[in-house]
Amino acid sequence: MEATFRALRKHGYKDLRMRDIGEEMDLTRQVIHYHFDGKYDLMSSFLEHIIDQYEGSVVVESDADPRTELRARIDQCLFGPEFEEFSHWDRMKVYHELYTQAQNDEQHREVFNEYYDHVRGSIVEVVEEGIEEGVFRDVDAERTGQLVTDVIHAARGRRISLGHEDAPEEAREAIDEFVLESLERTE
Repeated sequence: MEATFRALRKHGYKDLRMRDIGEEMDLTRQVIHYHFDGKYDLMSSFLEHIIDQYEGSVVVESDADPRTELRARIDQCLFGPEFEEFSHWDRMKVYHELYTQAQNDEQHREVFNEYYDHVRGSIVEVVEEGIEEGVFRDVDAERTGQLVTDVIHAARGRRISLGHEDAPEEAREAIDEFVLESLERTE
């Protein structure tokens, strides 16, 4: 999967060939074809690999309050975990390149929809938990999760596609001011 990442980073999705991935691993494309039915199958597995890396990397203490957990989940999406070989933003560039291909690829679109639903759902769960515990006021948790997830995706896109380096920090500040503060109980 890391060889696929390196090859994608060098060649981009459109120009990527199985041979390029093989060269990153010093293997022939026949060896890769033994494990995958082709570029499309490999890209689906690669996409799931990237998503799994992010899903498993949110670390929150088991006794953390909903505010702390919600902030940790938002920060994870905006700033990501640290990886040994490539940064969060190197990985996000590849992720977004595949994301743009989803408009033409129903199977990849399904994978991205599942991931989007997972991210949104994890935010919704924390908001619902905060409401139940009396930490957050009674709001529509689904719409709140949708809004936060959309802001995260827009900030990532602005940073990657438009070069707005401060987009994640600006999004974090906006979420703090307009979403998280509005969740707080005033009583």
